[in-house]
Amino acid sequence: MRESGGRFHSRPEGSTNRAGRNGPEHGGARLKVAFWLLVFIAILYTSIKIIPIYFANYQLQDRMDTEARYSVVNRRTNDELRDVIYQVIRDHDIPARADQIKIIENDSHGVTIAVEYSVTVDLMVYKLTLNFHPNSDSRSL
Repeated sequence: MRESGGRFHSRPEGSTNRAGRNGPEHGGARLKVAFWLLVFIAILYTSIKIIPIYFANYQLQDRMDTEARYSVVNRRTNDELRDVIYQVIRDHDIPARADQIKIIENDSHGVTIAVEYSVTVDLMVYKLTLNFHPNSDSRSL
């Protein structure tokens, strides 16, 4: 027995107080923290690998929309248009070839551009293949 603030408290022999490290609650809490930390790290790692790929696709789509929108003013040939789009592809390390850029239509009515490509992302335990199909049509504007 021990005295605390004028009162006596009894504790069975061999037991520890709440601040002790022998309670089963502490191991469970550590396991939960380790699990959620591992989940957080996995989400962060996956995001770091995938978000730049989607951002590059967004940049390509934006440039294709711009080229389609101003096609009547710029009056680019199919080859010039393909070169402009391919430069964006190279600038953003998109794994697409120049022959994957399809100029479907390029006349006084507008331009239709399409590109199809895939990116394989190695996530250490899984290889994820992302398929992209950016396209732009000046007639839809």
